[in-house]
Amino acid sequence: MPVAEKSAAESKFAEFLLRKGLRMTAQRRVIVSVVRSTAEHFTAEQLLAWSQRRNRSVSRPTVYRTLSLMNACGLVRAMDLGEAYTFYDPNFADHPNHSHIICEDCGKIIEFDSDRIAKLEDDICRKLGFTAQARRLQITGSCAKFRETGNCPRRARAAPDSNG
Repeated sequence: MPVAEKSAAESKFAEFLLRKGLRMTAQRRVIVSVVRSTAEHFTAEQLLAWSQRRNRSVSRPTVYRTLSLMNACGLVRAMDLGEAYTFYDPNFADHPNHSHIICEDCGKIIEFDSDRIAKLEDDICRKLGFTAQARRLQITGSCAKFRETGNCPRRARAAPDSNG
């Protein structure tokens, strides 16, 4: 991600924190930087591990509180995939109206855009008298690799390190 976009995200978050009477600490700065450096959907526990590689002082409670604040600010989107833990979408701030396909077997998450789906959603909203504020389409299924072979290299990596 270009430096200007990273600093814009950090500035947006810092302003959000200021309005809440909170500070942009060094730990929060690391967490925001880590989130903005990945396109991979992640759990809080994964974010904790990544953040601690950059700064050992980042704590689990700080990660969870910061993720909650980043979600409220619109920098990430919490995703319920029917697991005991939440996934976070790091691409939400830059691209809020994309959709997801999730493999129920291996946990692979693929993002996609469709002008046809967006038009259909607009048509449905107009027909029912609504104005869309947000869009969220999530399709679940089995990826081709798992369907074809009964195994997928991602399957062993699908579960996060621990419940988060």
